[in-house]
Amino acid sequence: MIELGYARTPYGQIHYAECGSGDPVLLLHQTPRSWDEYREVLPLLGGSHRVVAMDTLGFGASAQPAAHTIEDYAQGVLALMDALGLDSAAVAGHHTGGVIAIEAAARAPERVTRLVLSSTPMVDAESRERRRRGGRPVDNATEREDGTHLTELWASRAVYYPPGRPDLLGRYVRDALTIWPGVGLGHQAVGAYRMEERLGLIRCPVLCVGATGDPFGFPELHRLAKPLNAATAVIEGGMIPLELRADEFARVVAEFLE
Repeated sequence: MIELGYARTPYGQIHYAECGSGDPVLLLHQTPRSWDEYREVLPLLGGSHRVVAMDTLGFGASAQPAAHTIEDYAQGVLALMDALGLDSAAVAGHHTGGVIAIEAAARAPERVTRLVLSSTPMVDAESRERRRRGGRPVDNATEREDGTHLTELWASRAVYYPPGRPDLLGRYVRDALTIWPGVGLGHQAVGAYRMEERLGLIRCPVLCVGATGDPFGFPELHRLAKPLNAATAVIEGGMIPLELRADEFARVVAEFLE
């Protein structure tokens, strides 16, 4: 059974979902999602671990951060661990969640026992410049009186989602509208992060996971794994929505944690 809760922290209330018992695992979602991204994963990992999927500060039902930066998001992760009485935990993140997980592990290396980075970009000077020069921002739409911005949000993500799964797109749009109009703030935070200065502070074992159908995350798999001396795992047929291969994701994470 998945239980929902709010934790009081110095940064405001943080909303989370929890399942299972045992060694703790904290799950961090991509932008602009919420804990719902891990709805299928929670009971799968919950059979052997205490699994907590949080809403990052500024997303889902969590409080707004002082600023939308990776550093502020990571402070929220550590604050939730304090509130839940977790001295340490394994941390797994998908896309933006992986970037936040890196900062949390760099900021408090003694508290992160294992690190799983799913479809996580390598954000260095080259990446930041590429993002700066890039075209239209991801998950961007201008609000209109006729509501066509809603279909624009849907269409902008549809090309990265499997055909015949409007339910997955519906879950994305619901989370995006929860934080509207700040849908792209998490992407901006990633683009400003100086990851190359933080990787050397990580002390725990790392697993980098890549889904072959993810055009953003998969090409970064080995570029990120190399400086971390990380193990790697490939999810065949996976795409940007983690829910599509939740069983495979849960399996590779459980094997790594064991």
